[in-house]
Amino acid sequence: MLLAIDIGNTNIVFGIFTDRKLAVSLRLATWPDRTADELWVVVSQLLAGRQVAIDRIDGVVLSSVVPALTRTVAEMVEQGLGREALHVDAGNAGLPVRYDNPEDVGADRLVNGVAARALYGAPTRPVIVVDFGTATTFDALSPRHGYLGGVICPGVDISADALFQRAARLPRVEVSRPPALIGRTTVASMQAGLFFGHVAMVEGIVGRLRDELRDEGEAVCVATGGLAGAIAAETAVIDKVDLDLTLTGLQLVWERNSAGPARGARDAAADGRDR
Repeated sequence: MLLAIDIGNTNIVFGIFTDRKLAVSLRLATWPDRTADELWVVVSQLLAGRQVAIDRIDGVVLSSVVPALTRTVAEMVEQGLGREALHVDAGNAGLPVRYDNPEDVGADRLVNGVAARALYGAPTRPVIVVDFGTATTFDALSPRHGYLGGVICPGVDISADALFQRAARLPRVEVSRPPALIGRTTVASMQAGLFFGHVAMVEGIVGRLRDELRDEGEAVCVATGGLAGAIAAETAVIDKVDLDLTLTGLQLVWERNSAGPARGARDAAADGRDR
């Protein structure tokens, strides 16, 4: 049994894999000031509530974009489970990274790329991953060269907060699809701009990325994150929605790193050829 943990700016997501299949997923709000003991109380109770036998967990893999919580969660794992978590980074993800500084790539973007490339792209098609999180990120993956890079944009909630904070007469609104593009109230007008503006941004950036990747084939676009389903329903540029993409990527990275020296040597050689 594998425990996969993704620490994001908005949520911490926990996934339990049994025989390589995602059996349970849990989501907590990201509170950077939580202690390891506090986290363990909450997480252990949630797992027990889902009938997860904690003593059966024999591996833990972790991705994080919140440095303040990375050590805390690792301590929780060590104290509560007596295990050391595998921290995903550019060196162990099993994905050639073309960033100028590979260590700058967020671990969540790496594991998304690993999963999308394995499930939807490799060995013949490039892949574009759109992740609707705190930021909306676009990542481009080549079947020959691995992770190429991407685009980082403000997430829709960040945009909504900016409108509320910088425009004195505009209220804070919940971002959702309005009934029509032309709003007849201030709230409906803001929702239209935020939602359909995000749809248009996705269409424009995915289209441009497809043009840049054209020499390698027609790219498949995979979306994940909170707004993935709602945005995908409004546009034809998103081909697949996979809300478990990050957890699946963590499981694949764990499998690669626990497969033994022979597998590791083969992967390293393949990575070298990709480079």
